[in-house]
Amino acid sequence: MAKLVIAKACHEANRVWCQLDGDYSQKHWDEAEQWQRDSAIKGVEFRLANPQAPQSAQHDAWSADKVADGWVYGETKDAVAKTHPCLVPFEELPLFQQKKDKLFQSIVDALK
Repeated sequence: MAKLVIAKACHEANRVWCQLDGDYSQKHWDEAEQWQRDSAIKGVEFRLANPQAPQSAQHDAWSADKVADGWVYGETKDAVAKTHPCLVPFEELPLFQQKKDKLFQSIVDALK
């Protein structure tokens, strides 16, 4: 149950962080698609199992989950087409996106 609470906190922080960058594609946790909630839960599970993992490992795990679910790189995030601009190596992410991964990890670490 605790991981669900942490996942909700991470999702909401991520949603607000994205809005700061002009991305309003994420819905509130209670309205989010199940795949979005599952992604947050998997991210929390990864961080709890790998507390010393660098941000790049967190991103790699997220990317692997997306690819396994049929997502590919695309210039725009599109849940129907399953394209996402962050499906690149961590080092190629814009700094704003790299900081989003750090925010996620920090929330998990603080709430575990």
